[in-house]
Amino acid sequence: MAFKVLASFVSLLAALQVASGAVTRRVACPDGKNTASNAACCALFAIRDDIQQNLFDGGECGEEVHESLRLTFHDAIGISPKIAATGKFGGGGADGSIAIFEDIETNFHANLGVDEIIDEQRQFIQRHNITTADFIQFAGAIGVSNCPGAPRLDVFIGRKDATQPAPDLTVPEPFDSVTSILARFADAGRFTPAEVVALLASHTIAAADHVDPNIPGTPFDSTPELFDTQFFIETQLRGTLFPGNGSNPGEVQSPLRGELRLQSDSELARDQRTACEWQSFVNNQAKLQSAFKAAFRKMTVLGHNERDLIDCSEVVPIPPPPASKAHFPAGLTRRDVEQACRATPFPTLPTDPGPATSVAPVPPS
Repeated sequence: MAFKVLASFVSLLAALQVASGAVTRRVACPDGKNTASNAACCALFAIRDDIQQNLFDGGECGEEVHESLRLTFHDAIGISPKIAATGKFGGGGADGSIAIFEDIETNFHANLGVDEIIDEQRQFIQRHNITTADFIQFAGAIGVSNCPGAPRLDVFIGRKDATQPAPDLTVPEPFDSVTSILARFADAGRFTPAEVVALLASHTIAAADHVDPNIPGTPFDSTPELFDTQFFIETQLRGTLFPGNGSNPGEVQSPLRGELRLQSDSELARDQRTACEWQSFVNNQAKLQSAFKAAFRKMTVLGHNERDLIDCSEVVPIPPPPASKAHFPAGLTRRDVEQACRATPFPTLPTDPGPATSVAPVPPS
């Protein structure tokens, strides 16, 4: 009897080991260099290497990364169940429509300037076997992996390309009210106010080309090449100047020469529905990474059931570690903070030494 029980246990253990092996067994990719958990992911390695070298300038966290990340959002947010409930097409979310119907969607005011990165990405889509919908989200995730301090973002494939354009007015504008922005995100994907704030971590590696067209490449914080918490610090500092010749729609005063502040960022940093969440990212790199990773994952599958897609996140390189520590820019201190969170004091931070900080524009590729 004891022998039978032991034999049954051994058989069960062997079966579990076989099952475990089946789950974890990797597929050798045709390139002879890579392996993947799903054979469908193998094609992404060549696409990754191509865009790293030829779109992102050998793996830099520069202008094309900023614009590719912006495009992931402008494509995915183009979905509205509220519009669909009226009997009209409400958009397909992350379906590539912004590139497929470029002649329509890039004429929407909120999409000003995205035609440039769409045109740059087109050649890569044409020479690889990948849908436009998948490529836009994949390129954004790969680009972010070049930025020190960034999280390793999730990548899924299997989206079908759009057959019609997204409706206008689904992309929030920088001059929209906080109420309007939160409502738009809630409609698009039931994003909470905290998730909206997390998605705006993308502005830590962003720059504006068209808010003030006289000063293209103007960053939103003093470290646009680093995925750090400076954006959340500097948006809470008192604005004293414009980086250009004066205010433009959607722009308010910033605290540093060469830095542009969006009206929407300024108001979200100070609104009682979002101010404490905004402040919680200050000097909290771990939260910055985890919250943005989760919010990006939710955004990148809008319009799709994630269970119907293939997870190829293993293709994304591990980003470089953080390369900065939270600080006040030289010339500014805690006295320059416009405290908005009523529940928690603003964190104590050191001030960089030296003359007042001036931020250089992000150079074009």
